[in-house]
Amino acid sequence: MSDEENAPLTGFEVLLCVTGGISCYKSADLASRLVRSGAGVTVAMTEAARQFVAPLTFQTLTGRQVYTSLWQVGENYQAQHISLTERADLMIVAPATADIIAKIAVGIADDLVSTLALSACGACDILIAPAMNTRMWQAEPTQENLKRLVERGFHTVGPAEGRLACGDVGIGRMSEPEVIFETAQTLLKKP
Repeated sequence: MSDEENAPLTGFEVLLCVTGGISCYKSADLASRLVRSGAGVTVAMTEAARQFVAPLTFQTLTGRQVYTSLWQVGENYQAQHISLTERADLMIVAPATADIIAKIAVGIADDLVSTLALSACGACDILIAPAMNTRMWQAEPTQENLKRLVERGFHTVGPAEGRLACGDVGIGRMSEPEVIFETAQTLLKKP
């Protein structure tokens, strides 16, 4: 097998933004898939995401520092909200909660992930993987916010239908990591 077949995403940089929903455990699997495919993966997490999965999980999977705050300073200081998006070929928000979708749709930049999304607009493709309760997904404001993002060139994958964390069955589950990975790979490989 060629290197291209073994690691088809070698040379690509992915910024994986994880927000606070129970499905963020799936984002660890997504990060692992991206790394195994050869992509460089940097993770940014909201405070709510850290309630579900520890940054150490993503640091271990990616071999890179995990960013959790606008005020976080690394060894070589750079304005993180700009530098992280400048080197990204693709930004993935998974899970994309109703909250982050609304913030991005109206340009609110009050945490690291929403600020990264604002600075990534026009700089790289952005893929959103929605995850929320069915009623929240079907709510008119959520649908309007998502429509606004799609009109701006954002890409979406999902949500899927199935059992939700609240016990309901319906649409709102975050797409499985392999589905998000396949969509990301298609976006990265497009001419």
